[in-house]
Amino acid sequence: MNRFIIMFGIALLFVQCSTVPITGRKRINFVSDAQVLPMSFQQYSGFLKENNSKIVKNTSQARELQTIGKNVAAAVDRFMRANGMTSEANSYKWEFNLINDETINAWCMPGGKVVFYTGIMPICANTDGIAAVMGHEVAHAFAKHGQERMSSSQIQQLGGVALAVGTMNNKNAQLWNMAYGVGSQLGMLKFSRTHETEADHLGLVFMIMAGYRGEEAVNVWVRMSENAKKSGRQAPPEFLSTHPSNQSRIVELRKYLPIAKRYANQYNQQAAAMLKK
Repeated sequence: MNRFIIMFGIALLFVQCSTVPITGRKRINFVSDAQVLPMSFQQYSGFLKENNSKIVKNTSQARELQTIGKNVAAAVDRFMRANGMTSEANSYKWEFNLINDETINAWCMPGGKVVFYTGIMPICANTDGIAAVMGHEVAHAFAKHGQERMSSSQIQQLGGVALAVGTMNNKNAQLWNMAYGVGSQLGMLKFSRTHETEADHLGLVFMIMAGYRGEEAVNVWVRMSENAKKSGRQAPPEFLSTHPSNQSRIVELRKYLPIAKRYANQYNQQAAAMLKK
């Protein structure tokens, strides 16, 4: 029986392996959009209801966030439609909300549900900085990192048996939390860092496609590093962290910037050509 499960799991890995557009990284994903997006939209709606009094509306900062989010989302949408991903593009329900909270954080759930906390806005500092963070968060949804984490959790727990997540029962809620929470094993931590670096790369391409200055993505992490030093926060060693170190991200983003500019120009030209047909 154990041998059968292992063989089944190995076969399933080959069947369910796909490629992340742009980066070309191979990923394993047992979870379809049709399964995970209703859960995502439900969770996002619940979060907004619970934090209704904290949602920032009708301020210049909230309006700017909305505008930048729509611009970056439009760039992603153009890419998907120009590359045969029309059904995926149609499944995204983009939404951008600013929450009054001093936490330095932002996130995006599957299907394009984005939240920024006011605490991260000074780190963003300007329009291009907001676009840099927006691009990074949107990239997590584009690359289906959440679905991949859920699939990885299922492999670890059940030896590769495929996951069915049609409803948000207790088991599925636990897997959902694992997908978006902090892992406890070094293998999962490294896996998360892979996602973060990929989101940095994809986000840089998307923000440039949307017309923003990619150089500011580097400056965001410079400011993040300065803020950490000023506040006296001690980061764990990188091999124990779910994210690359600030310095690693600064170096990697600087190195990737000319590549991202070339990709962004290529994809914008591709999308423009598609529109002319």
